[in-house]
Amino acid sequence: MSLLERTTSDEPALVAPPRKRRWGRFILPTYSWLVIAYLVFPIILMIFYSFNKVYNGIPQVSFSWIGFTTEWYRQWSNVPGLTPAFWLSIRLALVSTAISTVLGTMLAIALVRYRPPRFHGKVIVEQVIFLNIAAPEIVMGASLLGLFVSFNIGRGFLTLVLAHVMFSIAYVTVTVRARLSGFDRSLEEAAYDLGATPRVTFTRVTLPLIMPGVLAGALMAFALSIDDFVTSNFLSGSSAPFPVWVYGVTRVGIPPQVFVFGTAIFTVGIAFAIMSIVLARKKV
Repeated sequence: MSLLERTTSDEPALVAPPRKRRWGRFILPTYSWLVIAYLVFPIILMIFYSFNKVYNGIPQVSFSWIGFTTEWYRQWSNVPGLTPAFWLSIRLALVSTAISTVLGTMLAIALVRYRPPRFHGKVIVEQVIFLNIAAPEIVMGASLLGLFVSFNIGRGFLTLVLAHVMFSIAYVTVTVRARLSGFDRSLEEAAYDLGATPRVTFTRVTLPLIMPGVLAGALMAFALSIDDFVTSNFLSGSSAPFPVWVYGVTRVGIPPQVFVFGTAIFTVGIAFAIMSIVLARKKV
């Protein structure tokens, strides 16, 4: 055996030090799941108690589990005033979402594409958008109420639409603008070189590429509209949307059908969210 071989064989084998457990990698997932559970737990509770039996003379929500029933799903329209308030909220959300999506998308394109001197007041518009998002709803509701009263405009569906469009435009604009920030303008230039008009270029090139952002903004506007209470409470008048009607009925007791409508709204929202994710993945 050579000297080199003896020296190598006499040396102790190198043993890898034991790896320390990094508990830090469990902190973020645990925290995330706790936050999700905190947010989802009231919704799960609402869905769970929408199947609860009630034996009182006047059906009211009871958080004492009595038994399983689907009676309230069969009698979803038996509460006076609840169904009209729900459909009013749906119509209000659809109309305000359509208007705010169109206006917000146009404003986002203008903010991204044009700069002074072609777009005078761009900085002011940007600040107004963020102030609109940051302003408390009670301030917006009270100011709009004073405005409509000053101009002798009766409170109703029209004032609700104007208010919901006002606070939804900012969210649509910010969402679509984020999508446009990484937009490749060379695709539009290629369409122009091939003879496409500005209208054809927008409908065939620009709009399909920014559609995920437009859909996300529209979903956010719809959710904000159908969920709004503070501003709607100031401006509803005799036309009470679903959140305002539910708040008013809490003084005498909440009928179980309210949980049925809440479950339906949540289910439809989840379905639209999944659909938008699937469409976005297909486009990618």
